[in-house]
Amino acid sequence: MSDVVSLLSQIEDTGRDTRGPGYQRPGFSATERELREWFLAEADRRGLDTEIDANGITWAWATPQGANAVVTGSHLDSVPGGGEFDGPLGVASALAAFDVLKATGALDQSTRPFALGVFPEEEGSRFGVACLGSRLLTGAIEADRALGLKDAAGDTFADVARGYGLDPDRIGRDQSRLAGIGSFIELHVEQGIGLAGTDQAVAIGSSIIGHGRWHCAFSGQGNHAGTTPMSHRADPVVAASRVIGDIPTLAAATDASAVATVGRTLIHPGGTNVIASSMSFWLDIRHPDDAVVKQVLEAISRRAKDHGADSGVEVTISQESYSPTTHFTADLNSRLTSVLPDAPLLPSGAGHDAGILAPHVPSAMLYVRNPTGVSHAPEEACEVDDQRAGVDALVKVLARELGIEHALAGSVGGPTAGGAR
Repeated sequence: MSDVVSLLSQIEDTGRDTRGPGYQRPGFSATERELREWFLAEADRRGLDTEIDANGITWAWATPQGANAVVTGSHLDSVPGGGEFDGPLGVASALAAFDVLKATGALDQSTRPFALGVFPEEEGSRFGVACLGSRLLTGAIEADRALGLKDAAGDTFADVARGYGLDPDRIGRDQSRLAGIGSFIELHVEQGIGLAGTDQAVAIGSSIIGHGRWHCAFSGQGNHAGTTPMSHRADPVVAASRVIGDIPTLAAATDASAVATVGRTLIHPGGTNVIASSMSFWLDIRHPDDAVVKQVLEAISRRAKDHGADSGVEVTISQESYSPTTHFTADLNSRLTSVLPDAPLLPSGAGHDAGILAPHVPSAMLYVRNPTGVSHAPEEACEVDDQRAGVDALVKVLARELGIEHALAGSVGGPTAGGAR
């Protein structure tokens, strides 16, 4: 039986950023493949029946597949320069929770199918669409559109999927698999300050606020940096930079709790002595009220058009993905609360595969305390005792869903389960 801490230690060097702190684990990359092989090896070692479905989702079945299955898992990819726990904590905790259920003999008494799942390209750092695997599974993104997505190197998802062993003709909504899932529980490191400084190690997710991504393209006239007067320029970098500088003010003026972020830019052709011909940036907007997200986008779009007109630059804004505010399944959350009565309910500004699945199958989330409150960065943290408390909580929840809590009584809930450091 493997402890979650030892499981995470097995992959702590996989995908470390050679240029600085943090990790580089892009979706559908050689690094993610290495992580997937690690998971498959751990599943095989436990005697689980593994498969990779048509959308690149990895499944490990503890029982024969069937209806009303209980599934837990998360993802293994990261944002550029991401932290150690975002994704892998949920996967390692799923393996550790299985170990506990198996070791106690409780799992043998379950009549419901049980599986672990690993979803690809959750962060969207390669193809620009977050939760791509779960979106394909649920049909939240059309297969044709997904196959045409391109990464920074210009490779299409269709080509990359083939190299990953997938058949592009089979990619897309999988109704039969969705129909077989009776409940999905995702454990994840908390990505904010909701639990930091509290005496609780684990929270239950209540909702995920609405969020979307837009590609903002500014097209001007490339020219010589030394021979073109300032008055004769159509510089897309100037126009785009002015918009970026206005975004914090525009978001705050629309709603004080709205957040809008530019974390990625691209300048073409990128020469030091060249006036760029184009500049793009990717815009992320989030708010619990979907109407506010639309208002923030409209304000930024108007400002972009104005700055574009002033600079002689053409502006195009296109949506890459959008997820409306999602509330997790009330009945399932009630069952989680019944076995974790001290766990607070916590909304999240971060997107997750569980949020994509929630409109289609009963879904829930457990968040494990992050003492720094920092995520998508190397400073992301999760203390050892809290990692183990997260597994204890997941075991209790899974036992409740599998109908084997009576067989598990007295075997979990040690000193870390109550949430103390």
